[in-house]
Amino acid sequence: MYMGEIGQIDQARLDGELRIEEPMRRHTSWRVGGAVDQCYKPADVADLAAFLRLLPGTQPVIFIGLGSNLLVRDGGWRGSVVFTHSALSRLVLIESGCSDHIYAEAGVAGPKLARFAAMHGFEGGEFLAGIPGTIGGALAMNAGCYGSETWDVVTRVHTIDRQGRVRVRDPADFDIGYRTVIPRFEGEEFFVGGWFRLRPGDGNRSRQKIKTLLQRRIAAQPLQIPNAGSVFRNPPHDHAARLIDLCGLKGLRRGGAMVSTKHANFIVNPGGASAADIEWLIEHVHATVKEKCGVNLQREVRVIGETLQ
Repeated sequence: MYMGEIGQIDQARLDGELRIEEPMRRHTSWRVGGAVDQCYKPADVADLAAFLRLLPGTQPVIFIGLGSNLLVRDGGWRGSVVFTHSALSRLVLIESGCSDHIYAEAGVAGPKLARFAAMHGFEGGEFLAGIPGTIGGALAMNAGCYGSETWDVVTRVHTIDRQGRVRVRDPADFDIGYRTVIPRFEGEEFFVGGWFRLRPGDGNRSRQKIKTLLQRRIAAQPLQIPNAGSVFRNPPHDHAARLIDLCGLKGLRRGGAMVSTKHANFIVNPGGASAADIEWLIEHVHATVKEKCGVNLQREVRVIGETLQ
């Protein structure tokens, strides 16, 4: 535990909200997870910088938006969580002649950015409406759907390091691939915002495309039941859902968790699931697909924390 180190933080020096021993089931889309040592919802980027400077250098930190693509084990996590959703929420149009950009902070939800772009007469960002998370997470994993990826439309990003220093980074500062973003620089930095360049077009046409994509998503995915989106990355020239279905794993249950009968690459929590139930299913699906199909599926979901003893 880091309780002694947490006590060193002078909350009076901060403008945001600090919570101790916060249950993560309240903040993840699976609605499971033990408590984290502390979490912080910053008032803005400057306040976030102040918080990071107050943390002990050895204490782990993660940034969380809507808590999708994240599984926190039932024993909780020994570290600090920064919540970006509804905190880092700046979303603005930056007009500069023929190269207009949209700037979105890390806590802006993907669908909100897609609608904002359409409202201002841009096209090419409609796919963001299908990403069930925030811009910070989309930048960190190059999230995408329907043939497009986040970094296809990113020109620059804002990052912040453990000392609270904010930098502007270019795509060339990262190795970017399918669901992968690897820094080419030393040190730990977190995404706090990004500039998006989309093509001028027909806003009404863009809004209609967003509507169509969302209808398609609702029809294909179990959105009414707590889930974390796709559990595994699609292997080259194939789909993880097809392989999982081929192995007869749709509907498989463990405790309160289940492989969705609607979309095999989703694990859902119909009620009463633990993080251990979900993790068991993830591992079992992985092992079964590898044994029966010879494919080593790569997990898209991040798993952190400790198991209950």
